[in-house]
Amino acid sequence: MGGFSLELNEDQVDLRDWVHGFAKDVIRPAAAEWDEREETPWPVIQEAAKIGLYGFEALATWFADPIGLSLPIATEELFWGDAGIALALMGTGLAAAGIFASGEPEQLAEWVPECFGTEDDPKLAAFCASEPQAGSDVAGYRTRAVYDEATDEWVINGQKAWATNGGIANVHVVTAVVDPALGARGQAGFVVPPGTPGLSSPGKIKKHGMRASHTADVFLDDVRVPGRCLLGGKERLDARLARAREGQRAGGQAAMATFETTRPTVGAMAVGVARAAYEYALEYAKDREAFGRKIIENQSIAFDLANMKMEIDAARLLVWRAAWMGRNNVPFTAGEGSMSKLKAGEVSVWATERAIHILGGAGYTREHPVERMHRDAKIFTIFEGTSEIQRLVVARAISGMYIK
Repeated sequence: MGGFSLELNEDQVDLRDWVHGFAKDVIRPAAAEWDEREETPWPVIQEAAKIGLYGFEALATWFADPIGLSLPIATEELFWGDAGIALALMGTGLAAAGIFASGEPEQLAEWVPECFGTEDDPKLAAFCASEPQAGSDVAGYRTRAVYDEATDEWVINGQKAWATNGGIANVHVVTAVVDPALGARGQAGFVVPPGTPGLSSPGKIKKHGMRASHTADVFLDDVRVPGRCLLGGKERLDARLARAREGQRAGGQAAMATFETTRPTVGAMAVGVARAAYEYALEYAKDREAFGRKIIENQSIAFDLANMKMEIDAARLLVWRAAWMGRNNVPFTAGEGSMSKLKAGEVSVWATERAIHILGGAGYTREHPVERMHRDAKIFTIFEGTSEIQRLVVARAISGMYIK
């Protein structure tokens, strides 16, 4: 039996160095251009697919790491490169996680490859959960799915908001209400296959940050999908709904199951951005002179950088703990998944703001990347559950009470 160690194994070190090289040599040189263009960086996606960095095989390999650290390690390096481009690469993984969280093995085998496409023809996928009137309020979803027994099809109607890759995706994974009387427990996840009639999108939403990542509303107008597109299958859904109607514990529901799987990964994204800003500010402070000396020789600057390093490392450790727990089926008894995302998100916003401050007026301009990093970081306290929602999850977990 081995002793406790935080040392990465050889495979994890190799993965970190490989992804870091791609982020340094391919993503960073393209970052400012695609942020300015506000378009999906297809050339970068294609380059990643060619070397095996974008694809279901890579995601499966990272998920298979028994320690659970490969996915957050790779994610941190990509987002160290640039958050907008990295989300364009990683957004498909959220849809794949949705299939993984609720789907049967045969559904994973059929649909996860469809999410990514091939090396020569890469595709994207979208996870569609939030709605115009319901983001963190999962119980408020209105998109409805009704089963047509005569044709063995589900008919989906509604509107989804803020969907990464929405409308341009090959595969859309959609959460919908199947029994309104059961609230959040009366929901299910569906795969909408490529080219399905009735699914449309008005176009990309212009955003404060993450501009290279496509975000859009998705409309579903009598979208018909085969029965096999219900994630988990109808027999399992009927049993879960029956338990819920009897007042028993119904088990997880589609959106929250996905978010619990992905929150440590979102934390790793935030850590990557924070680390990039810290490293840039550190090098700037070591080079920049004012009043006859390097500005890092001032305690106020040096202490800021020391605090940045400490907070980033602390956030990473929370992310790694949650990722290890999730991979090894250790229950999040204190909301550890939400805790990791909460800490990392808030550290990212704070660290990027401090980086701008250390650079002074230069940091406020687009001549330096910390301005873009700050814009990108803000989303980490909002999407996949706001900071307030994460605190609510942790508070409920540690108290055992349903705190509102």
